[in-house]
Amino acid sequence: MKTLTFEITINAPRARVWDTMLNLDTYEAWTAAFCEGSTYEGSWDKGARIRFGTPSGDGMLAVIAENEPHAFVSIKHIGMIDKGVEDTTSDKVKAMTPAYENYRFTDTPQGTLLTVTMDTIPDYEQYMLDTYPKALALLKDLCER
Repeated sequence: MKTLTFEITINAPRARVWDTMLNLDTYEAWTAAFCEGSTYEGSWDKGARIRFGTPSGDGMLAVIAENEPHAFVSIKHIGMIDKGVEDTTSDKVKAMTPAYENYRFTDTPQGTLLTVTMDTIPDYEQYMLDTYPKALALLKDLCER
């Protein structure tokens, strides 16, 4: 697996960036860059299970590994969801999990530096390189309104 890093400076305080990133309605707005209708079910509390999905019922199953409000959140992906069915045991899933997606929020004179690190497999690397900057630009726009 390869770890990708993305950064964006957002002209807003960390609490606003955090809330905008994680609250369901605004989460769905910025993650539409990945798939229109992206959503989640569950909690961002440490240790909680969370399901990330699309209208077709496909997505990822995860556990919140860390949650330091307004500072850091770590998502540990543990499985896939195919048409609503969770898979944590297939060879395909075992080859790509656990995978971490981490968000760090740092104060800057301009507002907040959001740093994203994420594990990915070669099949998804180019997609993430192309799409993540678009998603972060949407998040920035939502935060700065």
